Amino acid sequence: MFSDNILLITGGTGSFGNAVLERFLNTNIKEIRIFSRDELKQEEMRIRLDNPKVKFYIGDVRDYDSILAAMAGVDLVFQAAALKQVPSCEFYPLEAVKTNIMGTENVLKAAIVNHVERVIVLSTDKAVYPINAMGISKAMMEKVTIAKSRLTDPKQSTICCTRYGNVMASRGSVIPLFIKQIKDGKPLTVTDPNMTRFLMSLDDAIDLVLYAFENSRQGDIFVQKAPAATVGDLAQALKEIFESTCNIDIIGTRHGEKLYETLLTREEIAHAEDMGGYYRIPADNRDLNYGKYFVEGKPSLSITEDYNSHNTLRLDVEGIKSRLLLVPYVQAQLGV
Repeated sequence: MFSDNILLITGGTGSFGNAVLERFLNTNIKEIRIFSRDELKQEEMRIRLDNPKVKFYIGDVRDYDSILAAMAGVDLVFQAAALKQVPSCEFYPLEAVKTNIMGTENVLKAAIVNHVERVIVLSTDKAVYPINAMGISKAMMEKVTIAKSRLTDPKQSTICCTRYGNVMASRGSVIPLFIKQIKDGKPLTVTDPNMTRFLMSLDDAIDLVLYAFENSRQGDIFVQKAPAATVGDLAQALKEIFESTCNIDIIGTRHGEKLYETLLTREEIAHAEDMGGYYRIPADNRDLNYGKYFVEGKPSLSITEDYNSHNTLRLDVEGIKSRLLLVPYVQAQLGV
């Protein structure tokens, strides 16, 4: 797919970057550049891979000059650098602004200057109807991306977003926490057992990005349809997989948590294109000629509802177990 291309992944030492490397390193891709500020993780990755196709760039998306230099000659960018932890962003919201919003602006500016063919910005369900600092910063990140796309010739650079839900067993997610608690013989700490979350694998996340790569138009947002589960059922499924008798303790919601997550607003789904396993949300390219807002309406919102983790396909405990057993991290913890 990326024959003889140079791919740059910002935040490339994270779960997504590692999964992309696993998927494409042994193909005919010319080069994969890992851009991040974590020199330890870069060193560990370099030693583990020992592959001349992988090039490492120390830098920070907050620093325009560092990302500009790393972008020279690049054909494709996956913008995955972000602050993702909800509690961390609640306590340090300006840090989320600097990385998720300003950092993305820097990546887009550098990509346009370097005539990068395609930029795919990774977003999250928490950007939809956001109530926490992480989601608000990601929502603004999407707005910055779409605004930038309006001013960019698609023949020079095509800019789009992907938006997806919780990636199972990604760094900082609840599944590794639950597994550690099980192995330590401690109770599983569940915030609210009725809370629902979308369940996606890392392969699903990469498939969504690749779908966007192949099908994007300027300013599109792509969403992959996904099943969901309650947090209580997720904890029970892990207990059964690991044959644990640990208790489940209900500890109450954390800062900024929502009862359920939404992947498309009702406003978006009213004009989204259903592409089978995916939705395409085209950019609203009206300009500041306010008259258009009064004469060009949108489909009625009263007959639509948003697409969220409460109304999507709900997995039961057995269904959750089936998906978890396909996750490499879970397999490794089971010694499979």
